[in-house]
Amino acid sequence: MHEVITTLSAKRRERQIRYERNLLRELPIEALKKSFQSHFDSFRINGGARMEQSVEEGCYDVAIEAYLLGGHYSRFGYYGEPLEQAKKRCETELKHITDTLYNFWLYWTFGKDTMQESIYYTCEQFTDYWWTYGFKKGEQRRKLRLH
Repeated sequence: MHEVITTLSAKRRERQIRYERNLLRELPIEALKKSFQSHFDSFRINGGARMEQSVEEGCYDVAIEAYLLGGHYSRFGYYGEPLEQAKKRCETELKHITDTLYNFWLYWTFGKDTMQESIYYTCEQFTDYWWTYGFKKGEQRRKLRLH
């Protein structure tokens, strides 16, 4: 008989991947599109439809990262911690996601000085929206014991 030995970190990673996969099943693609349009519709990309599609898809990637991060930290909310306090726990990671999106936009808008502050504020709102959405979905899953 062969016995498979797994490490604790491998088991944790496996459980995390399974949780993320289940959480992603509840992420509506239409909501991603609407959120992108409502947050970034005022910014224009030069380069045609293909460039715009690339930027949109890049924003989806960032939204998914923020969503999963919020879902991951929802365990603190499930145990009674307020949303804002749980958000402070991952402040560094969330800021990194926001900064990544901001730099992405600066690249595609060619770093126009007049828009930089506006872009950063919008990126912050976008990542915050998706972090909160993930947090609430994760809390729901935990309450329903679907985690």
